[in-house]
Amino acid sequence: MTGVHPFRPLSTISQLGWLLPKLPPLSLLTRSRAQTKARTERTSLALLKATALELTILAGHLLLYPSGIAQERRATPLQPPPDAPRLPPDARPPVLLLHGFIDNRSVFVLLRRALAQHGGRRVESLNYSPLTCDVRTAAELLGRHIEELCERTGHARVDVVGHSLGGLIARYYAQRLGGDVRVRTLVTLGTPHTGTRVVPLADAHPIVRQMRPGSAVIEELKEPAPGCRTHFVSFWSDLDQLMAPLETACVDHPDLTAQNVRVTGIGHLALPVHPAVANGIIQALDLARPGTDAKGAPGGLTVA
Repeated sequence: MTGVHPFRPLSTISQLGWLLPKLPPLSLLTRSRAQTKARTERTSLALLKATALELTILAGHLLLYPSGIAQERRATPLQPPPDAPRLPPDARPPVLLLHGFIDNRSVFVLLRRALAQHGGRRVESLNYSPLTCDVRTAAELLGRHIEELCERTGHARVDVVGHSLGGLIARYYAQRLGGDVRVRTLVTLGTPHTGTRVVPLADAHPIVRQMRPGSAVIEELKEPAPGCRTHFVSFWSDLDQLMAPLETACVDHPDLTAQNVRVTGIGHLALPVHPAVANGIIQALDLARPGTDAKGAPGGLTVA
């Protein structure tokens, strides 16, 4: 009598092999780990380079800061005679630069030069007090200045470039105070459009609290804005350590005409300084003219 073999035949086990989980080959697992490690190293290197650039820009800006404390002097242009030809309808409007929190117009030294050299744009800047405690008050000041700028230059509309808080102030003016009549294009650089959660200790300042998610100002900007005539272009960086979350620097509103441009490789302070961003701003303002093709607008910038 042949006894029952205590072990299951190998053929039977092989037939049940389909019940076992299918694991990827060892070579694929090794390759995946290597790719993940390489991506992590690239990200760390990019962050290190961006941080070094931020520190360099900060040092340079601290040196320039005193030069921008006073308001810009504005020369009153000579009034043309009544029979002088009017400005052509496609003439480029003036550009107004608006700085961020606890900053001044000196942050725009390089950007201003780039804008002025390209097409002879008239470029001005506006300082608002570092003691300003309300976005709405700053937006009203901006509105008065834009009215005065239009009167001096003979233009019906202007373009505005705002860095960080400056972009939020300009957006409030255009969207909530009827400023879309005057602002043709608003370019924002690292602006917390839906609020940022970074640096909780800074909440001691009232205007910082207004830049938090859920603040009264942020909630007002979520309200309907039918017929808003301003075109919004938002430059946001994937290494901006002052935007939390990063996507808060994007304009996302169903009633607004907006384009969001992702910038890769630089941080918050570099946005108004880096030449690649300056070229993107110039391109965005050029494409805002009537008859231009919006398909050529920058969709993203990679800064090596």
